[in-house]
Amino acid sequence: MRIFKKYHFFAATVAMGTMLLGFTPSANAVPSFARQTGMACAACHTTFPELTEFGRAFKMNGYVLTGMQQIESAQAATTPLKLNEVPPLSAMFMTSVSQMSKSLQDPSDRSKTQNGNVEFPQQLSFFFAGELSEHMGVFSQITYTHASDHFTVDNTDFRYTSHGKVGGEDAIFGLTINNNPTVEDVYQGTPAWGFPFINSPVTPKPIAATQIDGTLAQNVAGIGGYTFIANHYYAGVTLYRSEHAAVTPPYGISNVTNNISGLAPYWRLAYHNDFGNNDFEIGIYGIQEHVTPVGVNGTTDKYLDNAIDAYFEHPMGGDSIVFRGTYIHEKTTFDASRPLGLVANSSDNLNTAKVNGEYHFGSNKALALGAFRTTGSSDMTRYAASLDPLTNCGASQLPAIVSCGPAPGFGSVNGSPDTTGWILQGTYLPWQNVQFGLQYTLYSKFNGSSTNYDGLGRKASDNNTLFGYGWFMW
Repeated sequence: MRIFKKYHFFAATVAMGTMLLGFTPSANAVPSFARQTGMACAACHTTFPELTEFGRAFKMNGYVLTGMQQIESAQAATTPLKLNEVPPLSAMFMTSVSQMSKSLQDPSDRSKTQNGNVEFPQQLSFFFAGELSEHMGVFSQITYTHASDHFTVDNTDFRYTSHGKVGGEDAIFGLTINNNPTVEDVYQGTPAWGFPFINSPVTPKPIAATQIDGTLAQNVAGIGGYTFIANHYYAGVTLYRSEHAAVTPPYGISNVTNNISGLAPYWRLAYHNDFGNNDFEIGIYGIQEHVTPVGVNGTTDKYLDNAIDAYFEHPMGGDSIVFRGTYIHEKTTFDASRPLGLVANSSDNLNTAKVNGEYHFGSNKALALGAFRTTGSSDMTRYAASLDPLTNCGASQLPAIVSCGPAPGFGSVNGSPDTTGWILQGTYLPWQNVQFGLQYTLYSKFNGSSTNYDGLGRKASDNNTLFGYGWFMW
């Protein structure tokens, strides 16, 4: 019952303080949720974006707890209205520098190399996040990235919640509308909010990722429900559809790829327990999809992702230590892609394992170590090193000087997705809304091999990256 008791106690405290004093958020109460609640960032986060127990309760209860003055309707009985006098807005700015162990060849001129990339900004985001009305709240993010050079809708999660009883136990009941499977989760072993929370956007990335591990992010829209019973048992189901445009006028030619046919169900079950001062969670999650690789109709490929995750936090005086982990297994049957020549196999398996531990020195310093591994079926067509992802090689509008051979640093010359590596990261928060970090990523295998994985002589260790960043919230 601890989450319910803490949450209700704080709600009562804020309400009383508002009535007696006229609530004014403190200067360090950022971003949107801090402005809304009047609490410092550390109430919901250890080092952002990692959630505390109260932060998880705040999210699960729909982001509705407020300490702000509100505009309320005089006709509350028939047409209720509760609006914060000041919209809960905030902004985020990230800047970074990335230095790889060995420079990557310039895709337009193989005699040149590039390294030491600076992103200013790496990412700029604006948030509207907080209570929309009684029982309803939202986390909504609009993001500009240096790589894309435009703004897009980022992670977004609308929630409606209420409280009740199940078998005599307190329960939260919620509805969610969101655009990224696992974004609604409160335990940070699942992909949307998983470690590392930030990394380099300009270095080569492993060629393979499961559907639930970011592939569907911001490409779907889903509506679902969840319940959390007795502060122990969580269950949720969300149904997703692709949000692609169907055709390109005026010719009616489909411009859609990897479109979900029908509905894709996402499921989540988890058990949570806080024994003593420790916090523990173990759960399962997954998604099933039928996907048309080209267009919106016809034969589909079938994806089934099943995963397990776990979380453990142990306080050590003013410090704390956290362990997180997840394992994802994806089974794919290519009834549509194989006849089109998009893959070599009739079916593939893909597996992802991630584990990490983090030691928090008080609330302003942390040191983390993580390991990750991807394994799966070799597929010479699906994972081939044939096109250059930095230039969309092969498009008719490209100049003739661009080579359309194997892309330096990308793809797999043996068709294997296998990748193994480690991440060491240190973070420092001089203020609760400012974070500086230094991260080192080390690869022992990349896209199927330790040496010459791209067919052009590049080693996995050549992609080892030192990444420094500044992360500012206001």
